[in-house]
Amino acid sequence: MGANLSAVVGVVSLVTALTAALLAVLRLRARRGIATATQRATYEVLHTAGLAAEPLRAGLSEAGAAKAVRHLRALVGAVGLAIADTDRLLALDGRGTHHGEQLLAAAERTVHTGRSTVLGEQELHCDRVDCPIRGAVVAPLQGADGRVVGALVAVADSPPPPGLVQATLETAHWAGNQLALAELDSSRERLARAEIRALRAQISPHFIYNALTAIGSFVRTDPERARELILEFAEFTRYSFRAHGEFTTLAEELRSIDRYLTIERARFGDRLQVRLQIAPEVLPVTLPFLCLQPLVENAVRHGLSRKPGTGMVSIEARDAGAECHITVEDDGVGMDPTTLTAGIAELARGTGDPGDDPGQHVGLSNVDERLRSVFGDRFGLVVETGLGSGTKVSMRVPKFHPGVRAGS
Repeated sequence: MGANLSAVVGVVSLVTALTAALLAVLRLRARRGIATATQRATYEVLHTAGLAAEPLRAGLSEAGAAKAVRHLRALVGAVGLAIADTDRLLALDGRGTHHGEQLLAAAERTVHTGRSTVLGEQELHCDRVDCPIRGAVVAPLQGADGRVVGALVAVADSPPPPGLVQATLETAHWAGNQLALAELDSSRERLARAEIRALRAQISPHFIYNALTAIGSFVRTDPERARELILEFAEFTRYSFRAHGEFTTLAEELRSIDRYLTIERARFGDRLQVRLQIAPEVLPVTLPFLCLQPLVENAVRHGLSRKPGTGMVSIEARDAGAECHITVEDDGVGMDPTTLTAGIAELARGTGDPGDDPGQHVGLSNVDERLRSVFGDRFGLVVETGLGSGTKVSMRVPKFHPGVRAGS
């Protein structure tokens, strides 16, 4: 995973540098009297690369290859260009269509060996007297883990010169990086969905058992209260198990938390006190689905349930310019910060036993990882705790973030 992350950082840095160069050239090109021939050529290359990158970032598919192949042929400078996956030609632009079977066979060999190859007239023999094809260059396309996922085939109307060979190899390497990013994006999305499923599984058994127990205690003594709690429980579970959307609004998350606390107050009675301080202007802020619920459940389940007497859970959300600052705090039993840090570290490594009460570590670690994966490492959780001193968990959420919107 570390190697993959380093590769992604390197590729992202390269893409960032290319984007900056493109913008600089665009600004120069807008001032026609300044842009030089070299700068204009740089712009054309980067512009063409950008047109090819977008469909490739969706993965290696027939539709994506059909959109990218023309732009890739322009980058290589070949009379024809084909893109293949492991067992078929996905797209072919320019000359060489009648050599499709030979090009596919060469691509399959490259996929199998992982090595580029240069084809001559003998490998591309043809019965057509007027056939202009005299050679081809076949280069592998590598995915995120170095696995060869396809091949790029540049067709030539002469024995392939060194310049065409090098251009094909470099373009294949660049296209492979785009496919690798597509694979990593897909893996990240699958991981995020898996983490949400794991989070739901981690929360639900405890809460469902406690909720049904609390409701059952009112069935005979206070049927109307039991009915109200059942409706609250139904609405809570409907929200928690909704089938769409990785993101929600702060308002929706708080509404679900209110239902959760209504049921928990039925269990604890006056022992559980709740204080809310929410700035109205941050209610529409978008945040990862179910990122507050685990923090509130931790406060009740791990902080207050073990504390004799009355306990307070405080939830605060305030406007902080470009960000929304959210805290969940309890005055419960707290815990040793060293134990908490060690438990979360072991969960992150996937080794060891996080302790005799792993639920707290799982919830905090899961939310922290999801916040960082969506907004960046600057937006992880901050936990302040101590034995007998309660626990305060803070998060920062940007009000606006590219690609993040409620219900997405």
